[in-house]
This record gives sequence, structure tokens and C-alpha cells, in this order.
Amino acid sequence: MAADYLISSLQPLGLDGPAPYTMERFLEMCRDQLTAGQAEAIAAVVASPTSALPATGIAADWRDLDGQLRNAIAAERARIRGVDSAKWRHAVDGCSVYWANRVTTAFQEKDPAKRDRLLDQVRWDAAEELTPAASPLSVGAAFTYAIRLEIVIRRNAISAQAGNETFDRLTAASKLEL
Repeated sequence: MAADYLISSLQPLGLDGPAPYTMERFLEMCRDQLTAGQAEAIAAVVASPTSALPATGIAADWRDLDGQLRNAIAAERARIRGVDSAKWRHAVDGCSVYWANRVTTAFQEKDPAKRDRLLDQVRWDAAEELTPAASPLSVGAAFTYAIRLEIVIRRNAISAQAGNETFDRLTAASKLEL
């Protein structure tokens, strides 16, 4: 029942909006309201490579779905380069043509920034599969929120100013090497 309280008290997220919490604050909220095992599983989803997630439960469901998305992205990148994607593929249990088609559609976009946003949108939408339709205030919704918060935090870190600062730092370092 604490999951109901947690989910209903969370600030809304938008793909292109600000992050209402740091990941640390959100995980603290999870530890306060969920069981230790549930909070640890959510922390693992945002901290670990998906291959390190447990083999059962909601975290495993995300591991499989995220693996499918990564495989579709690897296949598209390999197709563009004219190489075989086999060495970048992850072992997965499921096979969703829907998500693979969404990734393929995102790769139709030529602008890398727009393509990245479309891929984030696919991941955002895929995370919704962890929330059962019949239980929108369940622990699954906390997993969905964690994944979406991670996307928002990453997107918030991307800006023209940050890109220019990185460019200036790298070019300054290369000037010193000459």
C-alpha cells in the first residue's frame, strides 16, 4: 500500500521538462515507502547495466525489454555502417516487433539530436510496460518513474552550453599538445 502513497505523491515528469528530483532523492523516497527489496531493485535498474539485473521480477522484465531496444538500436547502427550487428546483440527472452519498428522509425530521422530524442521517447514509452494497467499505483509504476526520471536527468544534462564547454575544453587540451 505504501507504493500507492509514493506514486500518488510524485511530481509529474515530462520528457523535455525539468527533473523534479535528483535520482538520489527519488531513491530515498523509494526506501522510505517501499520494501527494502523493492527499493534495491529500483536502485539496481538505474545504477546497473541491464545485463546485471536480476533474472526475475519487474527488474528482469525491464532487462529484457531494454535488451530488445538495445538490440534494435545496434541493428540499425550496424545497418547504416554496413556491418553485422551480432557482436553487439544482447541475449533476450522476448521479441517485440512493435519496439523494433519504433526504433527503426526513429532512425529514419537524419538529425542526430532529433533521432536521440525519438529514441528517448521509445524508451520512455517502453518503460510504461512495467506499470500494470489494472494497478497504476503499483510498484511497477515506481520502476517506470525511475526509468523516466533517468531519461529526464540525462536529457537535462544535454544543452548547447554544455556542448560548447566540452568543445572548448577538448580543443584547449589539443592546443596544449601541439
